Amino acid sequence: MSTGIEAYYEDESFRDSVSHIDKEGKRVFFFPKRPSGKLYKWRTMLSIAFILVLFTIPLLKIDGNPLFLFNVIQRKFILFGVRFWPQDFFLFVLGMLIFIIFIALFTVVFGRVFCGWVCPQTIFMEMVFRKIEYAIEGDSAQQKALKKMPWNGEKIRKKGFKIAIFYLLSFLIANVFLSYIIGVDELYKIVTEPLSQHIGGFISILIFSGVFYFIFAWFREQACLVVCPYGRMQGVLLDNHSIVVAYDHKRGEPRKKYSKEANTGAGDCIDCHECVRVCPTGIDIRHGTQLECTNCTACIDACDHIMEKVERPKGLVRYASEYTIQTGKKLRVTSRMLAYSGILVALVGLESFLLVTRSDVDATIMRTRGVLFNREADGRINNLYNIKIINKTNTDLDVELRVPIDGAEVRTIGIHGLMVKGDSLLDGEFFLILPEGSVDHQKNKVEVQLYVNGEMISKEKTTFLAPSSKHSGHEKKHEEKEDKEKKEEHEND
Repeated sequence: MSTGIEAYYEDESFRDSVSHIDKEGKRVFFFPKRPSGKLYKWRTMLSIAFILVLFTIPLLKIDGNPLFLFNVIQRKFILFGVRFWPQDFFLFVLGMLIFIIFIALFTVVFGRVFCGWVCPQTIFMEMVFRKIEYAIEGDSAQQKALKKMPWNGEKIRKKGFKIAIFYLLSFLIANVFLSYIIGVDELYKIVTEPLSQHIGGFISILIFSGVFYFIFAWFREQACLVVCPYGRMQGVLLDNHSIVVAYDHKRGEPRKKYSKEANTGAGDCIDCHECVRVCPTGIDIRHGTQLECTNCTACIDACDHIMEKVERPKGLVRYASEYTIQTGKKLRVTSRMLAYSGILVALVGLESFLLVTRSDVDATIMRTRGVLFNREADGRINNLYNIKIINKTNTDLDVELRVPIDGAEVRTIGIHGLMVKGDSLLDGEFFLILPEGSVDHQKNKVEVQLYVNGEMISKEKTTFLAPSSKHSGHEKKHEEKEDKEKKEEHEND
């Protein structure tokens, strides 16, 4: 029979099941022990900073615009105070692609550090709701005892108080979340104005509150294990050079219960299971990298605390790569890291170029469908057009339309000029009037130029319909010339 490190590699029966489902296929509810330690303190401070930033951002404005706004319903998107319209959607697609590549590169190098330290789900679950649960119901053992306890005054009081606090927090988070979608000003109206004026907004708040309560009170770690696609990605992205929360099996195996006497041939792991008791997803980190591990570092703190007690070196569980544990060498840059980095730099450069060259004004000009040309009293030809102008700046713009053809005239309908207010869309109509002799064909391409303060900011190509060629001035002259030549030939004959 194999022993020690050989047995560690051979025994992979744990891979036949997942920690959150029992043999009968039912969900396993976890009661992790309250974590403590240096890394947990750092995570707590980072979480406080993150929550403050998250709650503050909706209040910040630049030139009257929110810092961030993602109003999908009204297709209004603001990033760092700059308004992005649906016409700029390709910038968001490219930005999302950059984010995915960055996450992939980050995962290749550092594993799921994002999940354990920055992910909002982890921060709110472990650093807010779980802390409140510890304060109300006690540590792991007390929570298990409370669950088994029959419904009495104590259980009703604790459970009721926890439910009320959890829902109030979920309600608060729902309001903050909604402020990123509709803006803090609109949210303030929903809160302060009569309910009858904002039924839809109030229902949205209640729905979001219920969703957040469900996630943090019941669904919990299932959001990371079942719903979140990032956990599935790590199985493809991680390799033996990725830095993850890892158990040093070369140092820890074979395991043996702690004894003050010298344990010849035994590893440093005393099989105390403290790393398992503090894990919020119920895994045994000593089995290696697993789908459920979010790199929360609770097991690192727990193991270091035990190592201090038994007077052995810390770091039996630590941030490390399998390559480092096996060889004792430091992290090295791999071809995958270089490839992802190169792609990421190229995409960031492209996105930066597109943002810098992004036009402040977008215009769309289309000839009105179903309407043919008309003749003016003076014989000129007119066509009717629809125009949409998007002003992406915060300044009102007086737009002038010009056509580089002699005798051309632009006549707007129902509006005096083309004044486009800041951060808004102008939807209007105009007639383009051209002399009959200025166009040669029945269907002509013309260029409409947009000017602001005497400077051309954009030019749009469109179609201009005119009478058939035999009635056009140019073709008529050509036809008269041919008739004259034929007449002269006939006379000579």
